[in-house]
Amino acid sequence: MAKTTLTVRLSGALSEFVSANVGEDGSYENVSEYIRDLIRRDKERDQAASFDRLKAELVHAFAAPEDTYQPLSAADVIKRNQR
Repeated sequence: MAKTTLTVRLSGALSEFVSANVGEDGSYENVSEYIRDLIRRDKERDQAASFDRLKAELVHAFAAPEDTYQPLSAADVIKRNQR
């Protein structure tokens, strides 16, 4: 996996907040560790939101009366998803 170096400039309250979370008094040893954790948590939140949207669609679909179901072939599903 390729590594990317990013430069981020923070000032004021944001800089103070990061500093408070890094070092002897913070939860992280260095800023890079802190940023990686933030990105991982953001990625997990995004994946959870995608799962919740899918789950809501499935709950809605399974709540529909059976007489509203339409039979579909695999070709129908593929064609519908190519749009």
